[in-house]
Amino acid sequence: MSSYPHLLAPLTLGSLELPNHVVMLPMGTEMGTHEGLFTEREIAYYTERAAGGVGLVMTGISAVSQDYEQINPGLCRVDTDDALPGLTALAESIHAVGGRVSLQLTAGLGRNINVVDPERLPISASDNPHYAHPEVLCRPLEVDEIATIVRRFGEAAARAKAAGIDALDVHGHTGYLIDQFLTPAWNRREDQYGGSVENRCRFAVEIIQAVKAAAPGLPVSFRLSVDHKFPGGRTREESQRIAVVLAAAGLDFILADDGSYEAMDYVFPPYYLGDGCMVPAAQALKEVVDIPVVACGNLDPDTAEQVLAAGHADVAGVGRGLIADPQWCAKLADGRREDIRPCIRCNAMCVGNAFFALPIGCSVNAQVGFERERVLTPAQTPKHVVVVGGGPAGLEAARVAAERGHRVDVYERDAALGGVLRPAATPDFKKELHAMIGWWERQIARLPVTVHLGVEITADSPELAGADEIVLATGSTPLVPGTIPGIDGPNVVGVIEAHLGADLGRRVVVAGGGLSGADLALELAQAGREVTIVEMTDEIARDLIVINRITLLRDLAAAGVRTLTGHTVLSVDEGGVVARGPEGDVRVDADTVVTAFGVRPATTLAEQLTAAGRTVRTVGDCVSPAKVGEAINGGFLVGAAI
Repeated sequence: MSSYPHLLAPLTLGSLELPNHVVMLPMGTEMGTHEGLFTEREIAYYTERAAGGVGLVMTGISAVSQDYEQINPGLCRVDTDDALPGLTALAESIHAVGGRVSLQLTAGLGRNINVVDPERLPISASDNPHYAHPEVLCRPLEVDEIATIVRRFGEAAARAKAAGIDALDVHGHTGYLIDQFLTPAWNRREDQYGGSVENRCRFAVEIIQAVKAAAPGLPVSFRLSVDHKFPGGRTREESQRIAVVLAAAGLDFILADDGSYEAMDYVFPPYYLGDGCMVPAAQALKEVVDIPVVACGNLDPDTAEQVLAAGHADVAGVGRGLIADPQWCAKLADGRREDIRPCIRCNAMCVGNAFFALPIGCSVNAQVGFERERVLTPAQTPKHVVVVGGGPAGLEAARVAAERGHRVDVYERDAALGGVLRPAATPDFKKELHAMIGWWERQIARLPVTVHLGVEITADSPELAGADEIVLATGSTPLVPGTIPGIDGPNVVGVIEAHLGADLGRRVVVAGGGLSGADLALELAQAGREVTIVEMTDEIARDLIVINRITLLRDLAAAGVRTLTGHTVLSVDEGGVVARGPEGDVRVDADTVVTAFGVRPATTLAEQLTAAGRTVRTVGDCVSPAKVGEAINGGFLVGAAI
């Protein structure tokens, strides 16, 4: 019997018979043409997930209208027949691998539109302030304009059906245009589209009905934010009333999540929010509707199975997990749960790329967005590859080189693989990042890779003599300013040593408020310690993607962490630190001072080997200290290039 009987059981959604209870959630790819049409690259990305066995692939947003709002370049458009060839190619490609696809249709972003055009005011339900530029007031849609958008939904649905698309989703959440009509905070209309719940739902209901009429037989879903997570936003009780109205309009299933632009971290939940962080939203809708409810938000296979088994939802919605591993469902069906590449919930190259209008990527899977180009093929001439360093860059380089048929020896000076990940990913909120170490260990165990632990390689090490290729992934070394008096005292430890279990006492000062120091501070405070961060810049964790930073700062405050930004450490003594800030010197008492000033590349071995005439490939922090995703992607490219 399967360990995931609820996830892997067949599912019926409207007229669709699906192989399992997993749907790939809608996520933007930024891979469309400038005109917003599907590209071969985008189709390959979706097809890879369908081939991996997910029950239903749901695309990112597709605009049904350009009448009153211009969609951003890179996002999809289905407002003209020009979209038909791409839609047809998408459907045919996914059907060819046995998959099913749902097209998400959007009325637009309204007050959340990325760029304000001075010649064209943003639209909304009422005269709401633009989210990013509150000095700009949106233009309320006229009744005849609402009717035009509803008609455009029907036209887009008809195109989708003609192209062979299997289902349609209405983009109704996160405070976008339809949501602005649903929500009292944004809908102050006094006509038939405002006031009561039924009136505020009228726009959405008319859209659902238009889509159903134009594409008969295709299941239709709607994604609803149950709790906007900001004062004055929509609450669970209000959303339950809305869900009842929407379901009665003819929905076949409904997706439940939380968040809004005012609570952006719930739209793209980072690792701080933990497993199944929006399952309560699904539970709330399950209480009031009879149609299937899809749960969203940080669902790994085990959490998803538990949610379905408990009856908290009917379907598991997986987004970034399927970016990280398109074979998520197939591996579960094959009994290979341990081989699923973990999504580390970092948001760096999926959501982060979208923020800069870049095509989607993934920190742990360098093939995302390059499904056609980055195919691993057998090497024409197998080589002996030596990888020095068993951190993320080195392990990925070793794995990829071995996948191509090279014989690889990995030398790691510590007693375990993982490099900086092993100590830095100790908090429970980073468990998925820590799980990557085990994933690499399992992958290389089946490959021609030999791991040598506790071996430090130097320029004259005999282990390098027979190598055809040398990959250096030697990481970085801590940066500790030697000019600070007392910085080498007995009560001072590095951030890595702190993670490894050094005796820190009750009161801790973390000197350095970058991501490494801030995450440690949160971990220590949540364990009951009294923690102060001293940071010389004006911001904590300024190197962290803004979405994740929202949660981090909130959690630091909730855990009681004191933050002294704009302060420079002047000295350390046995009783704490003295720091200088805008208002003068301040003393912070502490049992232990943790240094988290950053790192510098460990370049010595590369310089020595290069001077000796050896050709080496360097990757990871020994080139330039960066995020884990950059190290893993760099490791993939190095391994693939050998």
